Amino acid sequence: MGNSRENRTTPHSFVHNDSYALVVSAESITENCYLGDDRSKFLTNCLFRVGGAAILLSNRPSDRRACKYELLHTVHTNEAHSDLSYNCIIQEEDTAGIVGITVTRNLFKAASSVVTSNVSALSNLILPIPEKLKYLANNIGLKLRPTANMLPYVPNYNIAVDHFLPHVGGKPVLDELQKTLGFDESAMESSRMTLYRFGNTSSSSVWYELAYAEAKGRVKKGNRVWQMAFGSGFKCSSVVWRALRDVGYDEVNPWTAEIDDFPVHVDYDDGPLPFFESSK
Repeated sequence: MGNSRENRTTPHSFVHNDSYALVVSAESITENCYLGDDRSKFLTNCLFRVGGAAILLSNRPSDRRACKYELLHTVHTNEAHSDLSYNCIIQEEDTAGIVGITVTRNLFKAASSVVTSNVSALSNLILPIPEKLKYLANNIGLKLRPTANMLPYVPNYNIAVDHFLPHVGGKPVLDELQKTLGFDESAMESSRMTLYRFGNTSSSSVWYELAYAEAKGRVKKGNRVWQMAFGSGFKCSSVVWRALRDVGYDEVNPWTAEIDDFPVHVDYDDGPLPFFESSK
């Protein structure tokens, strides 16, 4: 990869025709439970929770009637070529030889870089032409008049997608994504309630968020759903789906028994934040 970041857009089909693909997303904290005394390795013990989801994909035309969603776009970005990105989250032994996962203060810098690159690539696929032109004009203005105190233009992603479901890495992560991408609080409800109720379930968190939106009856036919996941590497993936029908909740939805109790107000000023604070 050399010194350039990798942005990859995946074709929307399987290698083989008339086939199925089973996608299993899971987080099992047992394997990575840290039993030593290095504070920089305690995050996995405190934030992550057990969770999992299984998704069946099909490219058989006969299955369209039974499907909930149609895959529109996938964009994958990986910056493992950068030492800063690669080492911001890494599994290693402590001085006593106990294996744990180290999270450094470079995490947010690495995450910001890879997410910016990923969103930029996805924007070319989903934003309407007027938004692209506004962004381009603003970019040119910033370069031609760097001292003009001109603010960077944030595209209106609300006209491109109906639901934004980012990985629930923690409250600071969600806050920064909301600020950077310009989403309002209602757009962040699924992710914030998933973090509150289930914690960080890694790759499966985006499916818990989608289940929340479904249980609330908010996913309507034609709606576009943007799922964003990121993690060690540092890497980021975005997927955009289109709902083929109105999607409600069913007996296998993890929110079914308690969806009427949400959303809840969470006051983070009452005590210490149970989220990320690196020590290295």
